[in-house]
Amino acid sequence: MYCIRRLTVITGLLFATLVQAQAPAGRQPPEPPLPLLFREAWKPTPTPTAVLLSQSMVANPDLLVTVYGPVAPDLNSANGEPHVWTGMCKPACGVTLKIKDSYADLSGKAHITWKSRTSGFHQIRPMVKLADGTTLVGNFADENDFEYRLVDFHLATVRWLVLDTATLTTKGTLLPAVDLGKVDEVGFVDLTPGSGHGFGGYSSLGFIEVYGRAVPRK
Repeated sequence: MYCIRRLTVITGLLFATLVQAQAPAGRQPPEPPLPLLFREAWKPTPTPTAVLLSQSMVANPDLLVTVYGPVAPDLNSANGEPHVWTGMCKPACGVTLKIKDSYADLSGKAHITWKSRTSGFHQIRPMVKLADGTTLVGNFADENDFEYRLVDFHLATVRWLVLDTATLTTKGTLLPAVDLGKVDEVGFVDLTPGSGHGFGGYSSLGFIEVYGRAVPRK
């Protein structure tokens, strides 16, 4: 009898604990994580041969690439994985991707994950082109000269400047607010001239993943 009473008490305590752990009535459940909108890992190149980045080297058939700047960055597989390398870019270069049949809603908890490495004080910054044609560069700056690493950041935490795509220079001051609900292109830009081959100064970006929602193009 004692064992039965003891078991009943323990069961009651466990049930009370579970009830207390439940969210209070009326509280909204947490938002589910945003889905992967697209991933681009580039097509492999014969190591150590490098090629200029172009549409033919895009692995995802749903994506279109745009290169900004007078000199396209290289694509090579020197580290065993394809990566975009900006060492020959002068004065700068940017790379964006767009989904053929939809815009990207990058509002809310949308985020980007990429694999990157830099050298010589170079920085990789997010770059977006809105549906109205405005192109922006973010104040988030990825800088790491030790080894390739994964970087993840939320776009809601980024402040933006207008980017002149003809000269790849910033214009004006930081914008107070930006609506990322309809983004035409998203990618990255390195605003510093490359120093040529070697470890003088460059940015290197492997795969890129964008998490958000698709908005049909009309």
